[in-house]
Amino acid sequence: MAEYLTKSAARNIFYGGTIFFLVLFTILTLHSHYYIQNVSTDASTLTESVARGKHVWERNSCINCHTLLGEGAYFAPELGNVWVRYGGRESAEGARMGLKAWMRAQPTGVPGRRQMPQFNLTEQELDDLIDFLEWTSRIDTLGWPPNDAG
Repeated sequence: MAEYLTKSAARNIFYGGTIFFLVLFTILTLHSHYYIQNVSTDASTLTESVARGKHVWERNSCINCHTLLGEGAYFAPELGNVWVRYGGRESAEGARMGLKAWMRAQPTGVPGRRQMPQFNLTEQELDDLIDFLEWTSRIDTLGWPPNDAG
């Protein structure tokens, strides 16, 4: 047995490893696309109000302060589970009223706390944004965020 690696053996290891990891990467990519399209998101509940709420989210640059499913800035709380935190699973109307009241009351003026600006959203925009946040809370995130506090 040789005590050193020959050029042909090194080349075979390189090509074999490259092909192996290319195939593995392709399989994992296809699995991710399948999971996202068929398992994690319920496209049947994607309504016009949810789409309008996403536009409200984008137009007001909410992601510049908040995270949504781990994406965005970490200045303000994660909003992927805000519907659950406000009790949306137990009382949808209670969660809706609580979220509206919270957004209308901003900024709170509490000293020493980060303040959310007042965006003066219309009633329709508030409803659409809440529909978007409710829809987002139903996405299977595989346990993200790790706690209810976001």
